[in-house]
Amino acid sequence: MSDADTIEVQPRPCWIAGHAEQGEHTLTVYHPYDGTEVADVAVPGAEQVERAVAAAAATARSFAAGPAHVRATALHRIADLITERAEEVAETITAENGKPLRWADVEVRRAVSTFRFAAEEARRLVGDLQRLDTDAAGDGRLAVVRRRSRGPVLAIAPFNFPLNLVAHKVAPAIAVGAPVVVKPASATPLTALLLGEILAEAGLPDGAFSVLPLGGDRMRALVVDPRLPVISFTGSTSVGWSIADAAPRKQVVLELGGNSAAILCPDWNSDADLARAAERIALFGNYQAGQSCIAVQRVIVHRSLADRFVPRLVAAVQALRTGDPHDPEVEVGPLIDEAAAARVEKWISEAVSAGGVLLTGGERVGTSIRPAVLRDVPSSASVVRQEVFGPVLVVSVVDSVPAAFTEANATDYGLQAGVFTHDVATAFQAAATIDVGGVVIGDVPSYRADQMPYGGVKDSGTGREGVRSAMLEYTQDQVLVLTNVAL
Repeated sequence: MSDADTIEVQPRPCWIAGHAEQGEHTLTVYHPYDGTEVADVAVPGAEQVERAVAAAAATARSFAAGPAHVRATALHRIADLITERAEEVAETITAENGKPLRWADVEVRRAVSTFRFAAEEARRLVGDLQRLDTDAAGDGRLAVVRRRSRGPVLAIAPFNFPLNLVAHKVAPAIAVGAPVVVKPASATPLTALLLGEILAEAGLPDGAFSVLPLGGDRMRALVVDPRLPVISFTGSTSVGWSIADAAPRKQVVLELGGNSAAILCPDWNSDADLARAAERIALFGNYQAGQSCIAVQRVIVHRSLADRFVPRLVAAVQALRTGDPHDPEVEVGPLIDEAAAARVEKWISEAVSAGGVLLTGGERVGTSIRPAVLRDVPSSASVVRQEVFGPVLVVSVVDSVPAAFTEANATDYGLQAGVFTHDVATAFQAAATIDVGGVVIGDVPSYRADQMPYGGVKDSGTGREGVRSAMLEYTQDQVLVLTNVAL
C-alpha cells in the first residue's frame, strides 16, 4: 500500500453538545487482561468543555418544557439502537473493562431495560393534587404539585459498569428533560462514547448531552460550576464525599462503596438450600472479579451449618471458570489494572498473616486473581472492614441470628445484604436491624433492579439511583395554587 493509500486512524471522538469532535489531546485505553492497546480517545480542551456546559445551560429550560411523549420516544429509540448494536457494545465493554463477555451481554440488556423504564416513567411522572380546604383559610383552593427539572446534570460514572451506570444517569435525565454532561471513568470511556453515537441518532436537541473524557482537574471544575446544579456520582467513597464537600449547595446524588454480607440462618438447612446458597454466593461474589459495589464480600454462617456449608462454598468457588474474558465460558476475568490486583493480593496476604485461613485461591498473575475464600479473619483486617472490590469471600461463623446481624453491621458501608432464611419474621427482623439500603431474602444482592430505589446508608451514599428514584432526585416540587375552585 502506498503512502497515499494509508488510512489514518482517528481517535474516538468526544461529544460536545451532541456533536462529535476531536480533542485537545488523546487518552489511550488498554485492555485490562493483556495490556494491549484498545483505542485512543479524544480528550476535549477547555474551550470545548465550556461549550458543552454552556449548551446544556442554554437548552435546559426548553428541554424541560417539551412534551413528555417526545422524550419518551427518544428513550425508546435509544433502547432500540442499543439492541441493534448489542454485540458491538458488549465487545467494547469487555475490551476496555475486562468484564467477561457473558456479563457484558447482560449489561447491554440491562441498559436497554433502563432506557425503556425511563421512557415509561417519562409519561408517568405527573405530580399530584392537594386539597387546601382542610383548613378554613384554604376554602376554594387547590394545589397542583408538579415535578420540575432542577437543571443540567453532571453525570460522573465508574469503570465497573461502563454502559449501564452511565445509562442510570443519562436515561432519567432525558426523561425529566434535564441536559446531561457525562464524565466517564478514565479507564473505560469507550462505551460511553459509543453511547454518545447512539444518543446523537435519537432526535435529542443540541445541548441535551455531551460525553467528556476528562482528567480529575477538569472534573473538579465541573463539580463547582453553578450551571450544573445536579451531580450524580457513582464510585469510590473518598471521591464521592469530596465532591459533596466541594458542592454543598448542589443536589448531589452519591452511590458509593459496598461491603455486602450474605447471612445463612439455621433454618436454611436442607442440602438443596445449602447448594443454592453456595452457588449464588460464589458466583455473585466473583462474577466481575468482585468489582461491583453489591458483590458479596462477607459470608456469615450459623455454626450449625458451617461444617456442611463451607466445603460446598469452596467447591463452588473453585468451579468458577477464570481466564480470557472474551471466552464465553469464562465467569471471572481480570481486575481493572495491575495496581488494583496488587492491592487485593496484599490484603489477602495481610489477612493470612493476621491469622486468617486461606481455603482456596488468592494467586495473582498480572491483573488476574484466582477467586479466594478466607476464614477466621480478624475483624480489623482490610478484607473484612473495607470494600475489597476484588474476588475475595471472607467466611465467619456465629452462634445466633442476632449475632449475625450485629456482625453484618460491623463495617462503615451499608449498601445491601442477602439473608438466607425461610422465616418471614426473620426477614423483617433483618430489614429492621441491618443498616443497609436493601435486604434480599433467600438470595444475594446480584443486580440493580432498574425500577427500584437503589442506594445505601452510612458510607454507601446519599441518594437513590433506579430510574424513577433518579428522576425524583433530578427534579423538585413546584406548587401551583388555584383559587375559587369548586372542590
